Amino acid sequence: QVQLVESGGGLVQAGGSLRLSCAASGTFFSINIMGWYRQAPGKQRELVAHITSGGTTNYADSVKGRFTISRDNAKNTVYLQMNSLKPEDTAVYYCNADQVRRLGYLGRYNYWGQGTQVTVSS
Repeated sequence: QVQLVESGGGLVQAGGSLRLSCAASGTFFSINIMGWYRQAPGKQRELVAHITSGGTTNYADSVKGRFTISRDNAKNTVYLQMNSLKPEDTAVYYCNADQVRRLGYLGRYNYWGQGTQVTVSS
């Protein structure tokens, strides 16, 4: 199995910053894509940003220029630096690992973290 453990959420005032971290552990030997999604109350889960093992990034339009995703492949960890936070960024943020190749298994798998709350006050 693969476990994703998130940290770094919390309460911040508008205009402030937070940094989320997500560390992957378990029996795997590669993760192609790691990313962050968020889900606000009453809304669908949406992509925030993702990054490939080669460093290619993709961002939602709503966070471009404010959020930066990065990755440490040696530590199997992905980060999300969130600056200039807005109240509309308030949501539960979920880490995702996609196209995971597991030891002893064919195919590629997808995993989710348990989520971390980010609350931005106005």
